[in-house]
Amino acid sequence: MAERLGTDTLRLQNPPAVLSWAAVGGKMEAEGPLGGAFDRVEEDTTFGQDTWEKAESRMQKDAVSLALKKGGLVPEDLQYVFAGDLLNQCISSTYGLRELGVPFVGMYGACSTMAESLAMASLFVEAGFARRAVAVTSSHFCSAERQFRFPLEYGGQRPPTSQWTATASGAAVVGEGTDQGPWVRAVTLGRIRDLGITDQSNMGAAMAPAAAATLEQYFRDTGEDPESFDLIATGDLGAVGTQLLHDLLAEEGGPDIRSRHKDCGLMLYDRERQTQVDAGGSGCGCSASVLCAHILPALRRGELNRVLFVATGALMSPTSVQQGESIPGIAHLVSLSARRQEP
Repeated sequence: MAERLGTDTLRLQNPPAVLSWAAVGGKMEAEGPLGGAFDRVEEDTTFGQDTWEKAESRMQKDAVSLALKKGGLVPEDLQYVFAGDLLNQCISSTYGLRELGVPFVGMYGACSTMAESLAMASLFVEAGFARRAVAVTSSHFCSAERQFRFPLEYGGQRPPTSQWTATASGAAVVGEGTDQGPWVRAVTLGRIRDLGITDQSNMGAAMAPAAAATLEQYFRDTGEDPESFDLIATGDLGAVGTQLLHDLLAEEGGPDIRSRHKDCGLMLYDRERQTQVDAGGSGCGCSASVLCAHILPALRRGELNRVLFVATGALMSPTSVQQGESIPGIAHLVSLSARRQEP
């Protein structure tokens, strides 16, 4: 069983492996720096469907199907699916995976959902509740804009602090009994943090305090330091949130992560060439696709040895914004390693 370190971190005594994974994206993602690493990209962002919401469900279905195929698995090999998205009642997940025929655990952590679902899948496998489970999430620029901001036809001006919701999905199958990693070594589930941000076009500022708190907690619980990791990947703070994260850690005397830190919202797109993304990428599919297209393959190839994957989310809804509520943030952390056990 997992061992509790400090107050919030669980070290997995029998680390489960990430068996296989897949990333699916749209046209913008295909044109970004990681476009060639996606398992499937689609020029038509409707994915052959008649609504944006159905297109997002299709992405989740495709991501899970591809991840299973790459691992030589079928749905019957899974005991659970942990899935979520940004839309009300997580409809992208439920409609996309309803034919999978696997016990379904719907999750909502906003853009932190990939780390949340991966953490839960790993804990279930490590505890013996499942032999294999899949974690999957998605987002779609058009469905998110319709729900949270304005219909695309409105043509509203985007401020420079805004981020581009990724049209992407990532799925990862976690399982036991393999000699091939990467492995999930530890998880830190975050606490809600709220600095009173009310601007829904500045998600980076809303989420940065949670990222800082979770990172500080992990290093406090484990006694490790940032130099122990090849990469500390947050997702997705963008340019504004990344700078704020560094400032918050410095002000609070926290760990200096700058030499190891990259943000998924800045990795997915080329901001100089793809100027419409403004401060960078966001959405559940942003960190999920970077994880599954880039980070997990690099761990398996041995190009990375240890990674902290820290997905961040803004816990808002259209109703809360309309009522003038602030936007709380959350960040969940998963520690990944190319080795089953550290020396």
